[in-house]
Amino acid sequence: MKQLLTLAVCLISLSVFSQTEKIDELTVQIAFKNADSTKVDMSLVLINELYANTDYNKALLYVNQTSKLSETLNYTKGLAESSYYRALIFAKRDDYHNAIDNYKKSRDFYLKINDTLGIAKVSNNIGLIEIKRGNYAVGLQNSLSAISIFEKQHLVNELNAAYNSLAEAYYKTNQIDKAIDYNFKALEVRKQIGDQNGIIASTKNIADLYSILKEHRKAIEYYEMALEVITPDSDQNLRGEILPKLGNEYLRFKEYDKASEHLAEGLKYNRKQDNKEGILRALNAIGNLNLQKNKINLAEKQLAEAYTIAKETTNKTQLLENYKLHIALDSTRGYFENAFFWQNKFYGLRDSLSKIDQPVFPTNIAPLDLTENESTTAEDYTTPETEKPTAITPVSEAYSPYIIYAAIAILIILLALLIYSLLKTKSHKAALDKQKEILEEEKIRTEAILEQTHHLEEVNQVKDKLFSIVSHDLKDSISSIKAFLDLLNEDSISKEEFYELIPELSENANNASSLLYNLLNWSKSQMQNLEPKPELFNIQDVFQSKIALVEQKVEDKRIILIDESQNGTVFADRSMVEIVIQNLITNAVKFSRTGDVITISNQEVKGKSLICIEDTGVGISKDNIHKLFAAHKNFTTAGTKNEKGTGLGLTIAKDLVELNDGKIWVESTQNVGSKFFIELPIAASNS
Repeated sequence: MKQLLTLAVCLISLSVFSQTEKIDELTVQIAFKNADSTKVDMSLVLINELYANTDYNKALLYVNQTSKLSETLNYTKGLAESSYYRALIFAKRDDYHNAIDNYKKSRDFYLKINDTLGIAKVSNNIGLIEIKRGNYAVGLQNSLSAISIFEKQHLVNELNAAYNSLAEAYYKTNQIDKAIDYNFKALEVRKQIGDQNGIIASTKNIADLYSILKEHRKAIEYYEMALEVITPDSDQNLRGEILPKLGNEYLRFKEYDKASEHLAEGLKYNRKQDNKEGILRALNAIGNLNLQKNKINLAEKQLAEAYTIAKETTNKTQLLENYKLHIALDSTRGYFENAFFWQNKFYGLRDSLSKIDQPVFPTNIAPLDLTENESTTAEDYTTPETEKPTAITPVSEAYSPYIIYAAIAILIILLALLIYSLLKTKSHKAALDKQKEILEEEKIRTEAILEQTHHLEEVNQVKDKLFSIVSHDLKDSISSIKAFLDLLNEDSISKEEFYELIPELSENANNASSLLYNLLNWSKSQMQNLEPKPELFNIQDVFQSKIALVEQKVEDKRIILIDESQNGTVFADRSMVEIVIQNLITNAVKFSRTGDVITISNQEVKGKSLICIEDTGVGISKDNIHKLFAAHKNFTTAGTKNEKGTGLGLTIAKDLVELNDGKIWVESTQNVGSKFFIELPIAASNS
């Protein structure tokens, strides 16, 4: 066994070494190639190797270079293939918006050169993404359009992915027969390419679908076939899923011995693997088994444990099954109130489930016995003679008219008292309403005063922070400059030594200048004196001017800066936007290491200009992201080459963007990189 493991490790190492050697060889060959279509084709081979090796950052770098060269050469195939690989990389990063956008561009290029296979590959990949996102109609339309081309050219890997995604889409749209057909097709392809885990998964899926169609004997047949295929090298989680399902199928035919054997093995296996989903499924089925065998106490314990696990997981189907079994359990024990409680939960969850055609099984709730020992006849409802109402006798003519007058007078007095009481109540209510209005006004005034007080306290805190920053950072930078000049003035250093110190002196001067510049703009915005003067301008011009300012720093740190910007109008104060863009690009350079990539791009999204400045630098931890735009935090860190900052830059950026009716936010992962997004209007608002 050890020898086999050693041999496997050696083979894997050899394969990895071979791949790396091929990539290095291609990189060298491309460097010496002339800028023609042959270089593009060779670059695409290298991109494919990098993609297969999951080196997506480097692959994307070559994709962008290849795309630019193809555009220069007007080489449509190169544009199609580079857009296709860019889409593949975006899809791997779950950036579906950019993935689909690049797939569509690629398909347009393939259409120009009538490359049907390329069109089919793109359509199938769009289908896979849309099915994954739940857009089943669109996904089916795209994947089906690619199937016939794959079948004609017998492209088994593409067919494998397409058949499997179509099977899932048909299942999700409740077209079970078609889902079975495509699972069978996927199974045949997976047998051809020797995909062991794929064979097991497809066989299991077929069994699941037969179970939904209530063809339980066929379900048993395919579950057992799946178990036979499983080997020690297969995905063992599939075994943990299949065993309880198979036991449950035998339980439907009351074959208790076989059901018990598979369910016990499934529970033991899933407990060993600590697979919560598998434990839940097995406990529900074993609880049902013991309930049918009238082992009530044992069933109660198993269903209670299953209920606890079901609440921790997201498996709503098994939770629904647990509710159903609890109804049967409490009905069997005569606890009808408890059974009614579980029934309410059952129907509530069943109605909320998004999955169509959830199986609903009848519950064995015993009806209440409403029959009586003695029947009641119609005679029991007849009225006895003694209880029959007597006729109303007329008022005696002997009554005196004075009594009638007295009664009328009393009624008038009572009516007057009632009216008086109503008027007093109305007057009292009006007074109460008026008093309530006064109290509400006082409350609003008090809240306004408290809010103003709180604002003043925040302003004072910010002021204290600013003085602290000025007294520290500005003092350090200016003191350092003065010290250099004093040394030169006193002839303590030679001119040659001073010339060597000039870069550091320049850096300190830049820091002081940047601090004062940011501090001035931020202070003006806080005092609400910084009024934007919006105008229409091309954001690409701003990018190009600001990129020029950092070219030396980018070259010094050997950073790769990719400009993917495009012509696009923005309606905002240009000078404010320039401050923000310069700040973000400077930060990207500051926190990028040697060889990292900075990408600048913009696009129109939902009537807004979406700007993105992305870097593959050191990134930001989750604990620090919320500190970036908060003025009172004054959060700052040193750059990758100890560059200093004030902590005010992003605070100023946020204020300036919001003054221009925009938004700014960040997405970042530590040691992976950061993406800063700005959303700005592209035209004047109607308001």
